[in-house]
Amino acid sequence: MKRVILAIMLICGGFLAQAQEVGLQLYSLRDQFKVDVANTLGLINEWGITKIEGGGTYDLPLNDFKALLAKNNLEMVSVGAEFGDLESDIEKVIKNAKDFGATYVMCAWVPHDGNKWDLEETQHATDVFNKAGKILKKNGLTLAYHAHGYEFRPYKNGTLFDYMAENAKDFSFELDVFWAHHGGADPLALMKKYPKKFVLLHLKDMQKGIIGNNTGHEEDDTNVVLGTGQVDISGIVAEAKKLGIEYMFIEDESSDVVSQVPKSLEYLSQLEK
Repeated sequence: MKRVILAIMLICGGFLAQAQEVGLQLYSLRDQFKVDVANTLGLINEWGITKIEGGGTYDLPLNDFKALLAKNNLEMVSVGAEFGDLESDIEKVIKNAKDFGATYVMCAWVPHDGNKWDLEETQHATDVFNKAGKILKKNGLTLAYHAHGYEFRPYKNGTLFDYMAENAKDFSFELDVFWAHHGGADPLALMKKYPKKFVLLHLKDMQKGIIGNNTGHEEDDTNVVLGTGQVDISGIVAEAKKLGIEYMFIEDESSDVVSQVPKSLEYLSQLEK
């Protein structure tokens, strides 16, 4: 296994060293962190990844967790934030981001009643993000909303996401290509339509044959190795480079994440050839 990881690191080294780096969303290894935090961070290091998105310490004291990050050459460049904290406890969000030295704050979900998501929820979320984003900017942080699929419901001549994007004055977006595709959108077309709105990516591929919906929910094991599913990963990565998107985080929610991530890294390295 170590030889395989070393080979992947050598193959991917040039790709990972580019200005637009491939990182990892730590949620991918949520089950592994429950068992052993130190060795899980060590595994990410073995994969040759240095940039991560997270925000928690997995029940370790902050300084102990940060020491493990330093030991494994891992930099927390983006942290997650709860919508409720962005709305009513922005200082908590700022402190957490500053504690990790992050430059991005991302929100991955807006709580809503069951499957009810319409213009009212969209307008409220947009207002909260603009208000919070303005404060975060003053603190050297960029707020990015991670759409989850329910935002792509029809609205006027487009979707509710279009409303958000067109009214996003003080926040940007993290494009999760799986959830955009699953929600009925074309991730690549979105990037071309809103070239200045996306600052981060979640690279995630969807198993062929899966039919999406607008709920923002799907089985975890529909996440497959990048380049083997139905999302145009190669086109998206190429467009991300054109747009200068700084970080592309692999997020693999499947139970096979430990075996799939190295294969996804190898696939991404081939795109450079």
